[in-house]
Amino acid sequence: MSRTPLEELIANDRYNAAVAWLLVVAIAAIGVGEFVTGGLLWTTFAVTLAILALLPPLRFRSPLAMLPWEVLLLAALPVLGMALEAERLTGHFASYLSVAAIALVLAVELQTFTTVRMTPGFAVVFVVVTTMATAALWALLRWSVAGLLGVPFQADHDDVMWEFVYSAIAGLGAGIVFELYFRRLGRLERYRPADGASIAEVDDA
Repeated sequence: MSRTPLEELIANDRYNAAVAWLLVVAIAAIGVGEFVTGGLLWTTFAVTLAILALLPPLRFRSPLAMLPWEVLLLAALPVLGMALEAERLTGHFASYLSVAAIALVLAVELQTFTTVRMTPGFAVVFVVVTTMATAALWALLRWSVAGLLGVPFQADHDDVMWEFVYSAIAGLGAGIVFELYFRRLGRLERYRPADGASIAEVDDA
């Protein structure tokens, strides 16, 4: 069963671009709001996500060259959930789903803008491993900061272990979804008109 190359995820599609730009505006607005209220962590998250989303249109000099809006929405779940005061979207599981989506975005942009080459299968593995590694690094960072500040580490052993469980489930679940996503796009690619050149092909011409 065929799968689309990673760089084909950045497409010249008006509908996708319109939805993706709405998400970018929402992410930027939330980031500004957090900056005004002193939420440095969420401001950094929003700014990072906005930069990743804006790299394709800046690189290709086209407002239509955007990441898939579904992936961008998944990556933005925590900040959107915080703005909507939806606790389920800001919990551990949703947060690690967001990390998985960001890992996929990084894989796509590394493939498109650098000499790094990944197969879709390897990108799925990259997503799973990155998601689980992020949980470990986040726990280590919080423990280190608590030690430096001389304050008790808020999460106990069971809490940390459950975070690892959530990250593993989210990473594996996202990996399966992305695998199916690649395969669906691969099937659609077979029915694309002959003159439907990708952005990457146009850029190299």
